[in-house]
Amino acid sequence: MQIRKAVITDAEKIAKNNVLLAKESENINLSFETVFLAVKSIISDEIKGFYIVAEENNKIIGQTMITFEWSDWRNTTIWWIQSVYVQKQMRNKKFFSKIFECIKKQAKKENIQLLRLYVHKENNQAKKIYKKIGLKKQPYEIFQYKNLI
Repeated sequence: MQIRKAVITDAEKIAKNNVLLAKESENINLSFETVFLAVKSIISDEIKGFYIVAEENNKIIGQTMITFEWSDWRNTTIWWIQSVYVQKQMRNKKFFSKIFECIKKQAKKENIQLLRLYVHKENNQAKKIYKKIGLKKQPYEIFQYKNLI
């Protein structure tokens, strides 16, 4: 297994995984074309973030996206872990744990002091994994306003 930063040729597979992730975790049907454009956009512009992928036999089997938040309370950047996906047949083989270790090493190199993620409240399997690798639940809730366009 190899863990690495995604490159533009990974965009189609990552987008397909993101569509599967949305359906599986939140029962949402996403437009592949929209997701594909978004994935290509972030891979092409690291100011937006980046993807880490796990591959085996030259096939992407897992992925995670990192985006950034500036904290004026801490005077530092926070990395948000998003779009966590491992192919169903490859789960329970510690692929996300290995991706997370890679993220922690990279964060340490870049002096990132805080990693965060959000998870759908009903995604109990993911919550178990996150707790197992050392992430702790925080007292925040997410609020959203949409349809500004």
